[in-house]
Amino acid sequence: MHFEHAKAQAEVLKALGNPVRLIVVQALSEGDLSAGDLNRRVPVRQPTLSRHLTVLKKAGIVTERRAGPRVIHHLETPCILRAFGDAEEVLRSHARRRDRLLKHRPS
Repeated sequence: MHFEHAKAQAEVLKALGNPVRLIVVQALSEGDLSAGDLNRRVPVRQPTLSRHLTVLKKAGIVTERRAGPRVIHHLETPCILRAFGDAEEVLRSHARRRDRLLKHRPS
């Protein structure tokens, strides 16, 4: 893998490296949302949400379009949801490993 390609992949992963952005992606996985609707689902103030959306847009994960005065956000790359499942598998694996270590730990 070339460095520039690895750097681009790191930017996508970095965009997912925040709980608020994960909530945004999950919300948009259910369908396009206006900025107002998205703000009601994500527990942050509007300016903070806007900054998180900018990161997701820059990474190519989210796009937006205007519908009259409203801005509608769209999950451009739903394939990114596979990363959620992969992260869950890592968490389960870590928990199993931790549980085995605790179970076999000398008293």
